[in-house]
Amino acid sequence: MNLAHSLRGRLLWFLLAAISIAAVAQASIAYRTALSDADQIFDYHMQQMALSLRSSAPLSNNTDTAASVEADAENNELMVQVWTPDGVRVFRTVSRTTLPQHAVLGFSNIKANNTTYRVFSVQSSTQTLQIAQDMAVRRNMAGNLALRTVGPIAVMMPILMLVVWWVVSGSLQPVSRVRTQVAARQADDLSPVSEADLPDEVLPLVQELNLLFGRVKTAFDAQQHFVADAAHELRTPLQALKLQVLSLERADSPEARGVAVGRLTAGIERATRLVEQLLVLARQEASAAGGVKTQPVELADLAKRALADLAGAAQARGIDLGLTRADPVQVAGQPDALMIMLRNLIDNALKYTPAGGTVDLSVTEEGKGTALVVEDSGPGIPAEERERVFNRFYRIAGSEASGSGLGLAIIKAIAERHGAKLSLGESAKLGGLSVRIDFPAASKADLA
Repeated sequence: MNLAHSLRGRLLWFLLAAISIAAVAQASIAYRTALSDADQIFDYHMQQMALSLRSSAPLSNNTDTAASVEADAENNELMVQVWTPDGVRVFRTVSRTTLPQHAVLGFSNIKANNTTYRVFSVQSSTQTLQIAQDMAVRRNMAGNLALRTVGPIAVMMPILMLVVWWVVSGSLQPVSRVRTQVAARQADDLSPVSEADLPDEVLPLVQELNLLFGRVKTAFDAQQHFVADAAHELRTPLQALKLQVLSLERADSPEARGVAVGRLTAGIERATRLVEQLLVLARQEASAAGGVKTQPVELADLAKRALADLAGAAQARGIDLGLTRADPVQVAGQPDALMIMLRNLIDNALKYTPAGGTVDLSVTEEGKGTALVVEDSGPGIPAEERERVFNRFYRIAGSEASGSGLGLAIIKAIAERHGAKLSLGESAKLGGLSVRIDFPAASKADLA
């Protein structure tokens, strides 16, 4: 297990390190506190002892008092020295350590014999009394006191570490359960992951994962339906082409052969158009899934180009194709996709408009958005059919115009990718179908 990438390893490492650092800090604090307390206690003891000896009779190494001092000093590891005002030492406890004969009155620290002594000196009219103690005694006592304080913590540390390991492992068990569920799935299993008993930190991740599974499942189902529908729709024109080829082989006169060739050519054109529309729809859906970046697009200029491309088809049928209004507005979008959408809009209008009819296109700036409207003088679409015509390969019963039933599906896919609202209605001016696409207002960041 790589600790640098393991959440459990990092949690255990940092928690155990924190416990160890806390134990060391506690030991240090306990030692310093014990040493400070020992200094205060021993300083008080030395001070009281010195004051007591100063008030007694003059000390001498031959007196009983001296013996008692020696015994007391030895028991408390204290050293006592007494000098006369002339600087003659008249008393010293039995010790292998010799201290300087002159000391600062009160408390002071003296370094001698490779150690440090705490010294308290007091002077009277008849003598100078000096009491000293090795600081190592105080440090040893402080160490013992600190050890007694930290000892229980040291004993409890392994138990505490085991508890931490158990808690961390138990807390991360839901993550392991989710990983096991995902790892055991088949490639086509996109059902939601169980969200039961998940902690608050893991639950949002699993919820987003389930949302992703849902989106992938929707896209996967749509792709399957698309392939199935495409196979079904391609089967009909291909079968028709096969029959037309057989009819061409059986033609026994130039006139019959010419008719068969014309039908075969028309069938090939229909099949070609269907394949082109299928490829366009698949490419647009793939672009939507890939999140292609947008850029500022002059919608009126794009509309003029689309009208120019289809002007020949309109002229061939005597249809009045024009741009009634072209406000200079920009939308955030993909120029190629928007051009495909415009061509499909105009092409659909031309197909379903009778010869000699009218098709009008307008681009208007309305409020904070932009409206693209295509109107025609054709038969229109009944209100009950307007929602169904956006389905792939759906065509209105009795329609005489040729087509694949993909035009409005492509238009809808492109409009939705641009955040636009697509609506069908009846043209008040021409009496046919009115297709309106409302684009949202583009922000400065989108147009930058």
